[in-house]
Amino acid sequence: MYEKQETLASLPIGHQARVVHVGGDGALRQHLLDMGMIPGARVKAIKLAPMGDPLEVTVQGYELTLRIADAKLIEVEECAFKEETQPRKLIDDPSGLHPGLGEEGKYHDKLHETPLPDGVTLTFALAGNQNSGKTTLFNQLTGANQHVGNFPGVTVDRKDGVIRGHRDTLVTDLPGIYSISPYTNEEIVTREFILNEKPKGLINIVDATNIERNLLLTMQLIELDVPMVVALNMMDEVRSNGGTVLINRLENQLGVPVVPISAAKNEGIDELVDHLLHVAKYQENPRRQDFCDENEDGGAVHRAIHAVMHLIGDKAAKAGIPLRFAASKLIEGDHLVEAKLQLDDGEKDIIEHIVRQMEKERGLDRAAAIADMRFDFIRHLTADTVVKPHESTGHYRSRQADRLLTGKYTAIPFFVIVMAAVFYLTFNVIGAAMQEGLQALIDIAAESSGAALEAAGVSPVLHSLVQDAIFDGVGTVVSFLPIVILMFLFLSIMEDSGYMARVAFFMDKLLRKIGLSGRSIVPMLIGFGCSVPAVMATRTLPSSRDRKMTVFMIPFMSCSAKIMVYGFITAAFFPGRGGAIVTGLYFLAILIGVLVALLMKHTVFQGEAVPFVMELPNYRLPSLKSVGLLVWQKTKDFISKAFTIIFVATIIIWFLRSFDFGLNLVDDASVSIIAQIAQVITPVFAPLGVTDWRIVTGLIAGLMAKENVVATLSMLLGGASIIDVVSPVGAAALLVFVLLYTPCIATVSMIYREFGIRDTAFVVVFQMLVAWIAAFVVHLLLTI
Repeated sequence: MYEKQETLASLPIGHQARVVHVGGDGALRQHLLDMGMIPGARVKAIKLAPMGDPLEVTVQGYELTLRIADAKLIEVEECAFKEETQPRKLIDDPSGLHPGLGEEGKYHDKLHETPLPDGVTLTFALAGNQNSGKTTLFNQLTGANQHVGNFPGVTVDRKDGVIRGHRDTLVTDLPGIYSISPYTNEEIVTREFILNEKPKGLINIVDATNIERNLLLTMQLIELDVPMVVALNMMDEVRSNGGTVLINRLENQLGVPVVPISAAKNEGIDELVDHLLHVAKYQENPRRQDFCDENEDGGAVHRAIHAVMHLIGDKAAKAGIPLRFAASKLIEGDHLVEAKLQLDDGEKDIIEHIVRQMEKERGLDRAAAIADMRFDFIRHLTADTVVKPHESTGHYRSRQADRLLTGKYTAIPFFVIVMAAVFYLTFNVIGAAMQEGLQALIDIAAESSGAALEAAGVSPVLHSLVQDAIFDGVGTVVSFLPIVILMFLFLSIMEDSGYMARVAFFMDKLLRKIGLSGRSIVPMLIGFGCSVPAVMATRTLPSSRDRKMTVFMIPFMSCSAKIMVYGFITAAFFPGRGGAIVTGLYFLAILIGVLVALLMKHTVFQGEAVPFVMELPNYRLPSLKSVGLLVWQKTKDFISKAFTIIFVATIIIWFLRSFDFGLNLVDDASVSIIAQIAQVITPVFAPLGVTDWRIVTGLIAGLMAKENVVATLSMLLGGASIIDVVSPVGAAALLVFVLLYTPCIATVSMIYREFGIRDTAFVVVFQMLVAWIAAFVVHLLLTI
């Protein structure tokens, strides 16, 4: 039957095997089981990352990556697989039609005849796997009528929105998860939100092209006993590739409505909304929660779950936890649920006895037995209800593209080329031309405004405020809006296309050498756009150590706000070479970040990076709507910042530049309040070749928002050029200092919110010190 027993790490590329045992313990093992790496599962080794680690395999019909060290914990036996076995007899659907609203059929226990009162807000939670189209569906349901906040008590983003055309509704977009086991903050947040906030209904989005893996979460959500509708997404892709799903059979077996949709094409959304409103209005709970096979291997699990349910019924009711969910989680060994139930020692002993008996009968440990029960049901369910499609064009093209994009010798060079192209197009081609055009329009508006103010005979103070603060300051910042938009556009395309996941895949081994996981690359790449969402993105990392270390690395990923500073300086000193210089700056920041990380790895952050387990999705053409919404949101944030934080900062700088300490209006800015303050600090920057107080003032203003550097310098220099106040060598050192010094106040505030005052102070001081040293070295090298 089999040639030899080995581990997944030693399975030759292209070979298939059956999982025999999943070793290890704790959250990682549970996560692997939830991802479908269960005893008996068929796995195939696909490829190694360019540096030899991690490993990509197929399991449960999708691609999963994990490190070699973790693959060594999974025992497999290489064997020749038989064809799919005939499915067991399942309850057939007598109608052959998709049930309409409120049709209970013979499988409904009862239909709630009394609806919720009019005026009650129907609240929904949207849950699904990552890469299942959840964001697209949320946008289709809510349009632009949404707002962003945080889940109470934790630092994970939440988005709320009203279903279009239904004012008395509210949809909360939960984080993308694979299960509701306590592996990540997102998984805990999802189940705590459902248990504590008690939404009137659940929307479970399922990727129909990857249905086996997605249905595990569906089964867990059903156990929460909340009215629920399954949105079977991407059905257009399934059909186009020769597959189909027998919706009515699937619906009968799951016991909840199933609606086929294509979120990207806005197909089936109206029917989905109708079912959502109905199940929530009439509070129709799932018709079925017991998915065990009582007559086969699942009988031991079935008996164990029901024995535990009988034991903890009163405790679960008191804690407000659905009984079936509580019992299965206790058997899995979920300590969070155990703590909430407040079991006494006697009850714990009885449960442990039940579990040991189940493990003996089933031949699997507690966690593997529960996971196997769920995937066994899924396997038979899909055999009876799913006609599997041929390999999709998208998957075929992804495999072909990955030969280049994740190839051993091509992955990293291609990544460098992509990033260089992004910077080149942003600074030297599209962005530069658009920035110059917008600046020309602002100059025309400034001249017209100045002429109108002079004609009206307004006071010189007001005239200075409008011209110097608003047009020279804020106007200069606004002129860089096209460059910022382009940067966010390119990053959004990389993320939506699936390329970001590949970058994490082939960068994992390299990042692990500096103490980080490949998963950290995503927040770091987001940092190229803005450090604030980058810090927030570290919440997806399950390790506090990795989160902190990644956050300390993010300021080395030059954010888009600094782009205008680079453009301002390079246009003056290095015309025509902006793209090359900025590309060099970005990679210099990465190099310095690597050196800092190596230092931290052996001092502040000793220990190992978190395991790397993630899915590689197919490449997809980015959704114009999703990318457009994201770019619009970032553009709106930028404009909001320009006319709030930057505007206020510019007014303050204008006031300090226009008056002395006696509040007398000054003609010579060198005797102003800001000049006298900056002149005290200026000697600190003299070794960097920066000796003019105006440059130092711009750097101080940049602590509030990096755009303020340009706004402040434009205002303080007036008709002069930056060339007049700093040498080319000093400009090079200044570029490096701006590249590396303390991030803006919004980022600092976010770090404080995540980690507290001690870590925040460390980031602020450490970043400033690194920036000064690096700029000093650059100045020294260029003057030798």
